[in-house]
Amino acid sequence: MLAARIHGYGTADEFVLEQVAEPDLGPEDVRIDVHATSVNPVDYKIRQGSQRGVIRLGLPSTLGMDVSGIVLEVGSSVTNFQVGDEVFASPSHRRMGTYAEQVVVRAAETAPKPQSISHLEAASLPLTALTAYDSLVTACRLQSGQSVLIQAGSGGVGTIAIQLAKHLGAKVFTTCSPRNHDLVRELGADVAIDYRSENFEHVAKGVDAALESVGGDDIARVSRTVRRGGHVAMITTGLPEMTKRFGPTLGVVALAGQLAWRIARARLADGTRLHVVARTPSGKNLSEIARLVDAGAIRPIVDRTFGLEAIGDAHRYLETGRARGKVVVAVK
Repeated sequence: MLAARIHGYGTADEFVLEQVAEPDLGPEDVRIDVHATSVNPVDYKIRQGSQRGVIRLGLPSTLGMDVSGIVLEVGSSVTNFQVGDEVFASPSHRRMGTYAEQVVVRAAETAPKPQSISHLEAASLPLTALTAYDSLVTACRLQSGQSVLIQAGSGGVGTIAIQLAKHLGAKVFTTCSPRNHDLVRELGADVAIDYRSENFEHVAKGVDAALESVGGDDIARVSRTVRRGGHVAMITTGLPEMTKRFGPTLGVVALAGQLAWRIARARLADGTRLHVVARTPSGKNLSEIARLVDAGAIRPIVDRTFGLEAIGDAHRYLETGRARGKVVVAVK
């Protein structure tokens, strides 16, 4: 099969399109004919090597943690999928590989594709939608009548989080540049905040919850914005910066200490509960997300589409920070 692989850490120039062996199928797996995948910030961080303290690749390696496609084969223990099913998934980082014509994913991490959208649109959803779900539903326990601050509302996670928060019945504050204010309002944001000219901690003061995705000094600022007893879901830990400063191993140790300090400080100084959120691969949660998509509560936002042969260009574009929603890669 054809796959886009990297043979070393570095820039987007590392990608090589080449023929590789098909992945082995285990008893609890499904083999998926990949129609589309997408690019996430974590992908280029892994490619750069800034995540290698926690994600060690066996090079050469095929990246990618989003897929939408059709089941080609099922493992001997799989009973909930059959050949020909349309599915989507976000496989664990331990079994990446969606930048290819085929990928093998655990059946438990897979769900039926939403019927109302294309494979290209479905491939934009799994990782970001699961991150939004884990942040707002699992960590923050967001409820109807509450308020939430969502940083970077025009990004991949932000565009889904705004819609999910509105579905849950919350008042939504979000930060983005003025060129994206119309987009986030269309998605359901009640208040769009220009992060360059406005202080979000003043505009959104006293919200019940927040999805923090910028890192650095913004973590403390967000913690002060949320009311006492409220929740902050933090999805950007600062590992790349720690890796660059201390190396891959000591960087993880330093990051663990920093996170422990930030969690304690938020609880003691601001009275807020800070949660470090990493997407959990879950077919069950993806099935709920698919239901919301087909019900019209969530719609995918696709900025640009590239071919698999242009995966390097897709990475370069996402790294500019200008993408609105997701960058998708068509494989079929």
